[in-house]
Amino acid sequence: MYAVVFSGQGAQKPGMGKSLYEVSPAARGVFDLAGEEIKYDCFEADAERLKQTEVTQPAVYTMDMAAYAALRESVEPSPAGVAGFSLGEYAAYTAAGVIGSFEEGLSLVKERSLLMKEAGAGAMAAGMGDREAVLELVERARENDVLEAVNFNSPQQTVVAGDPAAIGRFSELAAGDRSLGVKAIALPVSGAFHSPLMQPAAEGLAEVVKDYSFSAPAIPLYLNVTGGNYEDYAEYAVGTPNAKVRALMVCQIQSPVYWQQTIEAMAAAGIGTIIEAGPGKTLTGLVKKIAPEITALHIEDAESLEAAVARLKEE
Repeated sequence: MYAVVFSGQGAQKPGMGKSLYEVSPAARGVFDLAGEEIKYDCFEADAERLKQTEVTQPAVYTMDMAAYAALRESVEPSPAGVAGFSLGEYAAYTAAGVIGSFEEGLSLVKERSLLMKEAGAGAMAAGMGDREAVLELVERARENDVLEAVNFNSPQQTVVAGDPAAIGRFSELAAGDRSLGVKAIALPVSGAFHSPLMQPAAEGLAEVVKDYSFSAPAIPLYLNVTGGNYEDYAEYAVGTPNAKVRALMVCQIQSPVYWQQTIEAMAAAGIGTIIEAGPGKTLTGLVKKIAPEITALHIEDAESLEAAVARLKEE
């Protein structure tokens, strides 16, 4: 069995998707639906433009869905599970049929990106090292600002987010106290995503999602806010699937991403191969660290598409 995971904001890179557009009719169809501006952002925009949240999110969502379309064009059956990292969860929702179409998903992502941009300044950094040491540094660096651990990516990678001054102190403490063995790496994003600073965006998103209708997933869907399967968590199961998804989307924008738990849950479900669809290989690398027994592949260009399809057809 294989699962697909979708890249999130921060994975963007200039030129992403261009070779997929050239070799895959299905991927080309996704990019063409997205329109000329997003095609420019994916194929031609420089790294500085791609840092802007309102540019990044629609572009990465489009890239994720184009990579997935290229995969499904060549491989049967459907995946045995899907998940997405942060923004990538919207691609997972679309792949699972929760969001009815790519166009609907793109419209929602565009609105979400503007809300997150308007939420105000913030910063994020990856804490590379033992999780307890990272959490200790968070407590020491917070002072009177917002600073929280927000992405639990692997046993040796925990992302923190908050006010820029607090992120600065976190990075200085990591560099100054070598005994903790933590390295801080600034992330190319323009906000403190998945932190309490996203509360204004969450409130705005609660209004936005009222205009959309959602369905229960047609294939297993793993959630950022729990790390487990959509079906497994009773506290989110109140009301209709439409109400449940709306609540999850609002919660997710201001809550931590439990990515390590997601991959562990997929492994426990018997998933043998995980394919990252979207720019970069960040999630592929995390799979190898969390569950080395799982085959980790990625699709971001013509070469990686060919390799992933060939490997799946061998199984």
